[in-house]
Amino acid sequence: MIEDTDFEIFLYISKNRYQIFVYDKNHLKNLYNEEIKNIDEIELNTLSKFLDENIYKIEKMIKKFVRNIILIIEDDKVLDVGISLKKKNYEKNIDQKHFENSLVEVKDIFRENYQDQIIMHMIVVDNDKNESNFLLNNDNKNDDYMFLEINFISITNNFTFYFDKLLESHQIKISRYMSCKYIKNYIGDDSTELSIMANKLNNGLNKNEVQLVSKSVENKGFFEKFFQLFS
Repeated sequence: MIEDTDFEIFLYISKNRYQIFVYDKNHLKNLYNEEIKNIDEIELNTLSKFLDENIYKIEKMIKKFVRNIILIIEDDKVLDVGISLKKKNYEKNIDQKHFENSLVEVKDIFRENYQDQIIMHMIVVDNDKNESNFLLNNDNKNDDYMFLEINFISITNNFTFYFDKLLESHQIKISRYMSCKYIKNYIGDDSTELSIMANKLNNGLNKNEVQLVSKSVENKGFFEKFFQLFS
C-alpha cells in the first residue's frame, strides 16, 4: 500500500483547463494524470464533477483517502510584487537572527499593504547588493547597510475562497497554493512536467525561495523553524 508520504497530489486550475496529478515521490513520476478542457472561464460546477470522478479513482488506486492537495493557479489575478528594504546595520555582523528579522520585516510590509492577498511564493532576488547569498551559507557580513529585495507572488482571498469551500466539501484541505507561471519559468509549457517541477520547487529547488510551513511542525532546523513565521 502506498503511504501518505510517498506521493503529492496537485490540482491545476486555469480558465482553459483543469488537471489533476498524483506524483510518486519515490519513483519521480506521475502515477495519475487526468485533465478536462474549459471554455475560457473557471466554472465551479464543472470542477466539482471533475473532482468527484477523479478523487474517487485516485483513492481507489492508492487505497487511502485524499486529505491534502496543492493547488496550482494560472490566472491574471495572480499578483507579482517586488519590495526592497535597506536598513542600517548597527550590529555590523549580519548573523542568522538579523537576517531572519529582516525577512520578517519585509513580509510584514507586504501584509500591511496587501491585506487581501495570500502569499504563494516569497523569493529573495539575487543581485550584487542583495544579502541573498546568506541563504546559501552562514558567513557573517561587515557592511554598514543591509539590502534585501524580495519578490512576492500572491493571490486574493476572494479568489481562493470558493476553491477552499469546494475542496472542503470533498473533505480535502488545500495545503499550499502555487503559481503556474512561476513553475513554468523552470519547464516551459510542457504540462506533463508541471507536477514534477512543482514537487521540486515545493521541496526547496529554488534556494532563494522562502518555504512556508505549518506552525505545528516541530524539531526542525534553523530555516525550517524560521519559515514557520510566515505561515
